[in-house]
Amino acid sequence: MLRKLLFLLLFMPMAISAQKHHEMGVFGGTSSYYGDLQEKWFPKQGYRACGGLMYKHYIHPMVGFRFGASYASLYGADSLSQSPAVKRRNLNFETNLFEAHAALELNFIPVDFDEFKFSPYLFAGLCAFYYNPYTIGANDEKIYLRPLSTEGQGLRQYTDRKVYSLVNVGVPLGGGFKVFIGKTVMLSGEIGFRYTATDYLDDVSKTYVNLDTLQRYKGKQSVDLSFRSNELPNWDGNYPNDKFVRGDNNKKDWYWFAGINVAIYFEAFGNLMPYKKTRCPKKFN
Repeated sequence: MLRKLLFLLLFMPMAISAQKHHEMGVFGGTSSYYGDLQEKWFPKQGYRACGGLMYKHYIHPMVGFRFGASYASLYGADSLSQSPAVKRRNLNFETNLFEAHAALELNFIPVDFDEFKFSPYLFAGLCAFYYNPYTIGANDEKIYLRPLSTEGQGLRQYTDRKVYSLVNVGVPLGGGFKVFIGKTVMLSGEIGFRYTATDYLDDVSKTYVNLDTLQRYKGKQSVDLSFRSNELPNWDGNYPNDKFVRGDNNKKDWYWFAGINVAIYFEAFGNLMPYKKTRCPKKFN
């Protein structure tokens, strides 16, 4: 199969002149994230809705380009963990996430309305996304976390900790299974993982910082939301210093979407050649 895909990529320019088509549709499903506040890829809880628009331009029945814009809500909380140590940390976050992506999509089988009606497929590409992590305070209020510098981001005492950007990039990797219904509708189910270039999707990455320094430069609210073990009834009364681990900065955060894509299939604009030449036998005089 790998040899066949390489062959298609090498001869892609020859395929561009024919057998083109478009797919335009909507995507809906569920989303989750993997990071410091969610140590499992598929947790029992914490899933949120996602949705978006999708456009695909196939230059060959097996090779196409896809472009999408999506919205998702992500959530993570130490209270959902099975680890007592993680539960004691007692952090949580939520974020609304907006993504735009572009990727190469490869069908295992050449799908079109005259021949094959289904195929598994893979895709890989690049994405850009906007996020803004927040938490729920003690009085059920929404509090955005980046301005609080909960790990000393932007403070001169912690020069290795820059203020993280709310716009970042990632690598979409995924696959699915598509089915052609009639000659118009393409129905597919897929899952796509996004490896991101940030470890602050959840506002957690490195160690705690000195709480006196944090209160002096960022205020009491920053201290309260940087360390939340004291909100638990069994808190032992000890505040961490800046040598205590808060997160794992050796790995980046991920998020993923899974759901159904419903698209309308039609031939490419300006394509004068039919998508699939007729197979009727030639007439002889």
